[in-house]
Amino acid sequence: MSQDNGHVSQDNGHDRRKDTAPGPRPHTAPGAHGGQAGHGGHHGPAHGHRHGAAPGHAHGHTHGDTEFDWDAMGPLLEQEAELGRPQYEEAARWIAGLPTAPEVRRVLDIGSGPGVVTCLLAEMFPEAEVVAVDGTPALLERALARAGRLGLGDRVRTLRADFPEDLGRLGEADLIWASNSLHHVGDQRAALAGFAALLRPGGTVALVEGGLPTRRLPRDIGMGRPGLEARIDAITADWFEAMRASLPGARRETEDWSALFTAVGLVPHGTRSFLLDLPAPLPEPARDQVIAEFARRREMYEDALDAEDVTVLDRLLDPEDPAGLRLRSDVFLLTARTVHLGRKDAPRGPEH
Repeated sequence: MSQDNGHVSQDNGHDRRKDTAPGPRPHTAPGAHGGQAGHGGHHGPAHGHRHGAAPGHAHGHTHGDTEFDWDAMGPLLEQEAELGRPQYEEAARWIAGLPTAPEVRRVLDIGSGPGVVTCLLAEMFPEAEVVAVDGTPALLERALARAGRLGLGDRVRTLRADFPEDLGRLGEADLIWASNSLHHVGDQRAALAGFAALLRPGGTVALVEGGLPTRRLPRDIGMGRPGLEARIDAITADWFEAMRASLPGARRETEDWSALFTAVGLVPHGTRSFLLDLPAPLPEPARDQVIAEFARRREMYEDALDAEDVTVLDRLLDPEDPAGLRLRSDVFLLTARTVHLGRKDAPRGPEH
């Protein structure tokens, strides 16, 4: 892939693919960074990376029979990613501070969505060119605009590419950041091997997969049966399994990421989880995101939830109901994302 000598570039290709995963119809499946509802242990169709947004994270495809209006979704995905920024910033500082951290000159953000994490990585690695890689032109435009506003336009580039088909176009990197994008690939082992092939000696893959389901409400919210979010999680787990099974070339893997790193020739280099803890009462931007997420699940899972849970969700989404999400005082946002590192060893010199 050609270099631009510091100029920001964007590929204006289009991706109109649809996904046909069985199960509840996802209303949104954003890409990877930043979504509080989807990835990172909260497998879900509202992925926020695209990173911050739709499992199109591979960005560029969507799950379900619906085309997304990315111009409309972009601001929501950007807001989701901004809420999760403390987690990503702490993770990036951890990577940058490792004693064996390589000199980072080029970073690939796979499934970049609207570019919140892309720009964070550019701030964290000030000598690096950072490439936002996504399949959705509208989200790449947002990433480009964000970089310009932050004064990062000379080091942030965008590339429209499908993952994993276009891995060979991405060029070498010292750091590959893949946030909740790998699980949208049928053959995850092969995709990891593709990452390994792109790494320069000493380079690192930072894989954001796993974590804990997001919690936003107490177990007992004073109406309906206690445990509403746990029941929604169970439906989401079924959705996720159906999504995985429907992917081209789907192959079941034990989600032992260290073992998978080893299998593709990378050295496991540490795993850490990062907490996002926004206690009640939530500020309005976070509350807006919680309401949007419950609205998505209400629409997606109506046929899978029992009538009582649907009624409770309707009350939660009623802006004038004192027990609703807009007015109640006990709404919070708590989640954890897990980052797994795999390193490509530098070749050893001749022994003396």
